Amino acid sequence: MEEITLQIKYIEYADIVQLPETDGKLITMAREAAKKAYAPYSGFRVGAAVLLENGEIITGNNQENAAYPSGLCAERTALFYASAKYPNIPVQAIAISTINIGTTPPDIAKPCGACRQVMAEYEDLGRKPIHIILDSSIKILALNGIDCLLPLRFKKSDLK
Repeated sequence: MEEITLQIKYIEYADIVQLPETDGKLITMAREAAKKAYAPYSGFRVGAAVLLENGEIITGNNQENAAYPSGLCAERTALFYASAKYPNIPVQAIAISTINIGTTPPDIAKPCGACRQVMAEYEDLGRKPIHIILDSSIKILALNGIDCLLPLRFKKSDLK
């Protein structure tokens, strides 16, 4: 038997003004997208901004439905729309922000497991890590690749 420790690396920023310009723009766009989310049941609004390799930025937000779980998370809304509009263009970065009861909460925006697996799929398609930016009112985290959020993940190569 061997015990193995997994570690992740990330950069923590205290405020949006500390971010590189592109990351700051993505967080700003994710925050704006969150304001437009359809969240009449939970009041928990999530926005995502996806930067594609061609420079296009696609935003999305969560869409709730009374017939839970028929809604869709912001991350998957943005990623699926980006892929539908720009097929085969790799995803370079994604920023995720939340608004709960009108303010950005102090806790970091964290993608659900389904969104993490979808991000992994698009990362595999693009053949390079996706830059992931997670927002909150007290700090912003920047991670390099989905393996930071989903270690030991399911991969397409596992099917062979």
